[in-house]
Amino acid sequence: MSEFISDFKLRRHPELLIPASSLEVLRIAVMFGADAVYIGGEAFGLRAKAKNFTIEEMKEGVEFAHAHNVKVYVTANIIAHNKDLEGAKTYFEELRDTVKPDALIISDPAIFTIAKQVLPDMDIHISTQANNCNYGTYNFWHSLGATRVVTARELSLEEIKEIRANIPDDLEIETFIHGAMCISYSGRCLLSSFLAGRDANQGACTHPCRWKYAVVEESRPGQYMPVYENDRGTYIFNSKDLCMIEHIPELMDSGIDSLKIEGRMKTALYVATVARTYRCAIDDYKKDPELYKERLPWYQEEIRKCTYRQFTTGFFFGKPNEETQIYDSNTYLREYTYLGYVEEKVSLDTLPREIQLPEDSVDKLIRIEQRNKFGVGDVIEIMKPNGENINSKVVGIYTEKGESRESAPHPKEKLYIALDKEAEVYDILRVKKDE
Repeated sequence: MSEFISDFKLRRHPELLIPASSLEVLRIAVMFGADAVYIGGEAFGLRAKAKNFTIEEMKEGVEFAHAHNVKVYVTANIIAHNKDLEGAKTYFEELRDTVKPDALIISDPAIFTIAKQVLPDMDIHISTQANNCNYGTYNFWHSLGATRVVTARELSLEEIKEIRANIPDDLEIETFIHGAMCISYSGRCLLSSFLAGRDANQGACTHPCRWKYAVVEESRPGQYMPVYENDRGTYIFNSKDLCMIEHIPELMDSGIDSLKIEGRMKTALYVATVARTYRCAIDDYKKDPELYKERLPWYQEEIRKCTYRQFTTGFFFGKPNEETQIYDSNTYLREYTYLGYVEEKVSLDTLPREIQLPEDSVDKLIRIEQRNKFGVGDVIEIMKPNGENINSKVVGIYTEKGESRESAPHPKEKLYIALDKEAEVYDILRVKKDE
């Protein structure tokens, strides 16, 4: 089997598949290294709390991605009830006639059947929600016309290699390699529905696995058992986040066709950081495995700049143990704050006349929609898609009316920012949090 995999690696180049919660994040994902992006519409997806896309936004996003040779996949992966079936046909007709994505991600056989009827030529990917754990399941979906199957989260790399060796070459394998881990089998959770009345399998998960729990013995009501690790309590269902940035060689040798990042509810900064880091790691490894080894500390450092809950390799190298759980907190670690991305480089002839700029910043003025507070004199970081991080001083902040500001405290405000270093459209602006 190892000879098969080695030969297979030479013939295929894994796709980097990035999530997008909004049109803004889709653009960032495309510019920061995605080969493909997956998004959800306002129906039939498993992220009801995400911003999600209207039909028109999906169309605009697909056009933007295609202009940059990036594919877009639309999720329709709910576990469907009777009431869901009638609207599926109309929804898929809208996707066919207006959006024109590259593939659909589906888990339910009824939804799959409707999609095949409405979009007979559309690629259909089978979601991890379908619990795809063996090559027999892969071959079953292939026989029905699926072009890709997403592995269950509970598979090891050895199991994935065995699947690859026992399925047709034209059936693709997609696998999650980074992001939040679900406590339930392939994400099929009943806890949210039971405790909060919101069904995780219908896209409304409240993430009760992140809540604080105590144990009560049936015959001793009101007596809470000491299962905590410290005085803050315990989070016994709270998994560390998956991260495989240190194992690109193993992933490249596994026969996986698409390396998938979790996070359709994440920010633009998170998406940019993860996409860029994995893009650099994959490209460096393809260029020279020794280059990948040399740059590994940089990848690790960049990944830690994301919002995350410590890291684990999940099931890839065997079943997780108690070390993969977080017992003392349900909070994310976050080292950097997102300020916005460069929407436009501004020239003097397009500026309001009221704005007076420092002479050394005339060519370094940008327009952003501000997301978090910063001020004149602050040193921020310009994060570029090619891997560069450039420190720059904020030398001026101006409103669209030309009013000078010492700080930018109001989220979502459109501002002109003068920097002492040059930034390009789609560069991310971020700042390291105070210790």
